[in-house]
Amino acid sequence: MTPAERERGAALLTVLLLVAVISVMATAGLERLRLATRLGGNAVQVGQARAYAQAAEALALSRVDALLGVSPDRVSLAGDWSGRPFGLPVPDGIATARVTDGGNCFNLNGLVTPVGPGVYATNPGQRVQFTRLLRLLGVPGQTAEQVAGGAADWIDTDADQQPSGAEDPIYLAQSVPYRTAGTLMTDRSELRAVAGVTPELYAQLRPWLCALPRAEPAEINVNTVTPEQAALLAMLGPETLSVEATRAALLRRPPQGWVDPSTFWSAAGAIGSGAAVRSQWFALRIDVTVGRTQMSETALIDATRLPARLVARQWGEDL
Repeated sequence: MTPAERERGAALLTVLLLVAVISVMATAGLERLRLATRLGGNAVQVGQARAYAQAAEALALSRVDALLGVSPDRVSLAGDWSGRPFGLPVPDGIATARVTDGGNCFNLNGLVTPVGPGVYATNPGQRVQFTRLLRLLGVPGQTAEQVAGGAADWIDTDADQQPSGAEDPIYLAQSVPYRTAGTLMTDRSELRAVAGVTPELYAQLRPWLCALPRAEPAEINVNTVTPEQAALLAMLGPETLSVEATRAALLRRPPQGWVDPSTFWSAAGAIGSGAAVRSQWFALRIDVTVGRTQMSETALIDATRLPARLVARQWGEDL
């Protein structure tokens, strides 16, 4: 092979190498462009989904106002409003909302009472009620005492450990140390950090709990609580009141509900406190689908005064 032929061969190899490098670079560039386009499209759809969810929030607030406007002193299940889905048609998708009574639960923040700005002390009566609820749900007595005491210690601002409770020294001695909150819980899932609460126990208790943004007990509405939630009312009665007897009383509830809590207690054959016939909190669940994007939102509506207002919002599945 002559020198000229060798030079032409080297030049051809160089050209082929450049073509290969340029092809790889072009392929990578096109892939990045496709990814950026897809991410941009997803971001647009997520933004649209959130905007539609906010529109559903406004519609839900107006429905709560209308519900309380018709009967401000008593809220019942009449009208089949609880959990009934109502849709909001949107371009290339749909938003569906459901409103339920958000106060038929044990408020973990009711385990304390405010004694000053940002200062909380344990509420002994609520600790007793929480312990009773846990036992009614089948939690062993010792574990129930530990969870109730630990939850109260988690929220209160002092460092005094209650019987069966847990303060900072307990948590600082763990392999991954941390401290108690010393303030109100923002979400019921915080209970998972309390000593004695296992994942299995939290899964069992989760449907019965809430973390309302006030350090006061949640008033259980005898007109909206379901028979399946009878333990919440049995918790408020004497030790002799069983879940079965409470459920039987709820199954005899008038279609328009009871006029006051005393009529319920008469039906249950017991005397209790902490119940109501008006709902002050409502839970909102919104599911939005836009194209191939799906989004869920859970929210809390404060109806202690009208107009009702949204006080908490969480994107994604409720924990």
